[in-house]
Amino acid sequence: MSYFLRDILRQPEELRFTIDYLNGTGRSSLDIAVVAVRSARHVYLTGIGSSWHAGLNVSALFQLAARPVYLVDAAEMVQFVAIPPESVIIVISRSGRSAEIVQLLTKARESRATVIGISNVADGNLAREAQIPLVIPVALDHAISVNTYTTLALAAGILATSVIESLDSSRVTGSFDTPLAESLSRSFAAAASAIPGWQAQIENSPWLAPQSVTYFLARGSSLGSAYEARLMWEEGVKSPATAMGAASFRHGPQEIVGKDVRFGLWIDAAKMREQDLALARDLRKLGGNVMLIGQRLPNDAADLVFNLPEIPAPWQFLIDIIPAQLVAERLARLSESDPDKFNLSKFVVEDESGLL
Repeated sequence: MSYFLRDILRQPEELRFTIDYLNGTGRSSLDIAVVAVRSARHVYLTGIGSSWHAGLNVSALFQLAARPVYLVDAAEMVQFVAIPPESVIIVISRSGRSAEIVQLLTKARESRATVIGISNVADGNLAREAQIPLVIPVALDHAISVNTYTTLALAAGILATSVIESLDSSRVTGSFDTPLAESLSRSFAAAASAIPGWQAQIENSPWLAPQSVTYFLARGSSLGSAYEARLMWEEGVKSPATAMGAASFRHGPQEIVGKDVRFGLWIDAAKMREQDLALARDLRKLGGNVMLIGQRLPNDAADLVFNLPEIPAPWQFLIDIIPAQLVAERLARLSESDPDKFNLSKFVVEDESGLL
């Protein structure tokens, strides 16, 4: 068994742990973060790599609740953003030691901004230097970000929801309400039970073909899942892929559709379902091979269909990445690639120059 697969299999339990942790030991830090975000005129949400994809997921929670945030890649923020004084910057980073994150901490300090650091490592620069550290102490993944990706996305999502609830109820601090926490925990347990069935679907599926051209398409909070899948193909399968919004794909990129092109399409539980199922049908008619991930999907709607357990639609991103992770791990083995080894990348990128 690869380390990548081991990390995938422990993911539902780490997600349940994160909820318990933020309702217990980590609660005081969460409450302080809620007050800071609630009172800020300008709120930035940033990260790089997998952490940026977590930001893509979570930004949808803020936007859907009419609480807009500026979503900016950390490297771009360092070089191309003038930060207004007294802003709040929510920084997501598994290690907190990446070069861009370290530079951003300095820039935030000089700009008199407050940093909320959401990380998995207590002794990283982010956790040590952020005015409000929010450290989720799960075991780090062997190589590809799996648990660190989803637990940080969950923590940032809980922060977003707590801010929104505090504004709606006029409470000073927010509350990640018990019914939602219990609902998500049930969904995580159901996802764990679904994994063996998903693995059986994957084992001999013709959708998995080494050296294929692969496009990942999604909307809303699942857009981060599409981008994270693209990164897993690059890091684990060692194969190029691309990701974009399902709507954007229909504005020019559809010209690449043809025989043997692979498509991974996430179906939102509430919005644009029929339109995206129609997109899947047309892709297949044009010769494409389609993988669908979502809730309550017809089993014959694509070449490979993963039906997710029930989960509130804006939070689907927490489990809809799991089938894609399993596919990436299996495809890496079929491609004779090692998903547990980076050939050029470092576990933590601590410089900004070149590749070698």
